[in-house]
Amino acid sequence: MQKITDSLSSLATAIQELANDSPTEIEINDRSLSGNKIHGGMITKFQSKGIKDESTKDKVLVNDLGLHVDNISVESILNPVTIKGDLNVEGNITATKLHVNEITADIRHERTSPLEFVSEGDAGIYGKGLQWRGDGPTKQFVYRGNPDRIWTTESIDLNSGCSLYIDSVPVLSEKELGSTISKSSLTTVGTLNNLQTSNDLCIDGWIYYESDSNRLGIGTEAPNAQLSIVSLESEFIVDCETSSTRIGNWTTDNLDIVTDNTTRITINAHGDIVLGTNNETKTKVVGKLGINVNNPSNDIETSGPVKFQGKKFETGIAIPTSGLYNIGDIVWNQSPTPTGYVGWICVREGSPGEWKPFGQINV
Repeated sequence: MQKITDSLSSLATAIQELANDSPTEIEINDRSLSGNKIHGGMITKFQSKGIKDESTKDKVLVNDLGLHVDNISVESILNPVTIKGDLNVEGNITATKLHVNEITADIRHERTSPLEFVSEGDAGIYGKGLQWRGDGPTKQFVYRGNPDRIWTTESIDLNSGCSLYIDSVPVLSEKELGSTISKSSLTTVGTLNNLQTSNDLCIDGWIYYESDSNRLGIGTEAPNAQLSIVSLESEFIVDCETSSTRIGNWTTDNLDIVTDNTTRITINAHGDIVLGTNNETKTKVVGKLGINVNNPSNDIETSGPVKFQGKKFETGIAIPTSGLYNIGDIVWNQSPTPTGYVGWICVREGSPGEWKPFGQINV
């Protein structure tokens, strides 16, 4: 028991001496600390040739999930980087080439070079372009083939005063078709001013113009004159020849000349002419009238017999020997002589009937 007491007393004395003595500093030479000499604790103002620690609080955490840090300031990342999660960039991105599957943006895009769509796989450049997704079907402005062209699902609205051009030539403006437009299939137009056409012309399948023959047909594709108007089986023509002008029916129909929707003159298919339509119609001939006479010198002149009020008048050198005559018909003596007669008058009808001389001429 005494030994235990003495041992504890010696231990207390040694501890007291250690407490009273100043701690002895351990000298560690440069580059002499190696191996697993540090475990736990904090190293302050750590500095090496490649690392300098100036932080005043925890900034970097390394665990089994990786390296965790709030902010990184680097000049270059030399190897490919995969970012799993969102990337927020508050400054500028400068890239030699950018590959993305989808871009969602609501900012202004400024470019110093054209927007290019590059051929890829069997599809080539077809189907590439601009798309707008939202309410309803996708709006597109893309490149298509068969034939190659720019295709859009939407209308194109040009600003007032702008035009569409082909090879630097305007082809369509707000109010005009370009001067190079020479062929179209217009079906409806408004009011046309100063319309000029060339070659054949068809209006509503009813009016036809033949440029080779210079003929206009109304109701026919094959006019028989410079102007032909056809309805059913009738064709009315107006034509100009070298020394005459023709007007009338090409077909064997009567030609009626009307006023007030009333026929005034009728020329039938056989050439018979009817002037007027009733007893009240008045027919006036101004100048000399010749019947079978080329140049009449009298008001009425005929080369053959005449008849009025049922009485026939003709000329001869003697009493007729043939022909049907009625009472009152007269044959004027065309070779009168003294003591002869002015003519002969029929006193009984017949063939040639009975005749008596009249108007004896004095010696």
